[in-house]
Amino acid sequence: MATTPLSVSGERVLPGLCAAAVGTAIALALNLALPSVSALTAAVVLGVLVGGALPASTRPGLGWATKKLLRLGVVLLGLQLGLADVAGLGFTTVLAVVATVLLGFAGTLLLGRLVGVSPGLALMVATGFSICGASAIAAMDSVTRTEKEDVATGVTLVTLYGSGAIALVPLLGDRLGLRGPALGTWAGLSVHEVAQVVAAASPAGASAVAIAVVVKLTRVVLLAPMVAGVGMVRRRRGVATGERPPLVPLFVVGFLAMIAVRSSGVLPAFVLSAGQTLTTVMFAAALFGLGSAVRLGALLRTGRRGLLLGALSTVLVGLVGLGALAVSGGL
Repeated sequence: MATTPLSVSGERVLPGLCAAAVGTAIALALNLALPSVSALTAAVVLGVLVGGALPASTRPGLGWATKKLLRLGVVLLGLQLGLADVAGLGFTTVLAVVATVLLGFAGTLLLGRLVGVSPGLALMVATGFSICGASAIAAMDSVTRTEKEDVATGVTLVTLYGSGAIALVPLLGDRLGLRGPALGTWAGLSVHEVAQVVAAASPAGASAVAIAVVVKLTRVVLLAPMVAGVGMVRRRRGVATGERPPLVPLFVVGFLAMIAVRSSGVLPAFVLSAGQTLTTVMFAAALFGLGSAVRLGALLRTGRRGLLLGALSTVLVGLVGLGALAVSGGL
């Protein structure tokens, strides 16, 4: 049977896309009612809760949404940051960002081995905690064969510990004497999701929030080389199995291209705002589809080890960020 725009291997995707649309709408509504609840988190949790009850006819469409909308969302994510914003931070702060991401990522992978979680969960936690939360986890999953339960657990842990950081970062920052831009920089270096960064930096004022967001989005830029690097490792390992993933995934190229477009200054503010909203919608739909493939029994088996890894990774990224800030002269 011929494949049409609304079919995958001859199976209709429309029922699954409708289910993803409804799940996304509910997740966005929950985020509006409770701003502290990320729409992405709400989407993946909803998917996990209702996935077992959805008819089999929705599976092709939900799988399509998970793969395609996720990659489109990563591409549009590039519109949120211009190179001028990064340059405005200064060389030492950018170096602090790079050090925090690399050391946080590598350190979390090592901690995952020590704690005894699966390699897939360790990779998801390392990616989400060191770079940019749920969106980074979803992007990394697209170039790996990670179990869906590990992906969903990673998103859950990012939400749990990132929410805790909203209260802890200002509290600890006050004890450490961090004020204004210094606290904002630390929040941008160490907190997981963009919304969580804003909430954590807000007690220090508008200037702290402004620099926190730019620092955080600079971490987002590193999503591209990290995903591409993991993709290259998988490509080399795929020689023995016949699998040859692209050297650099096309959606990573698109992500970098959108950063270049944003940096050119040709797009008006309303287009950038619409792009940000569309990015959230696409990620929410993709994560709803991902969550729908998860079964709670397998998800719960990670138990205490997953919680321990999340706690250790949060502490690691926070300490590395603080150390990088001190070395760069930001304290």
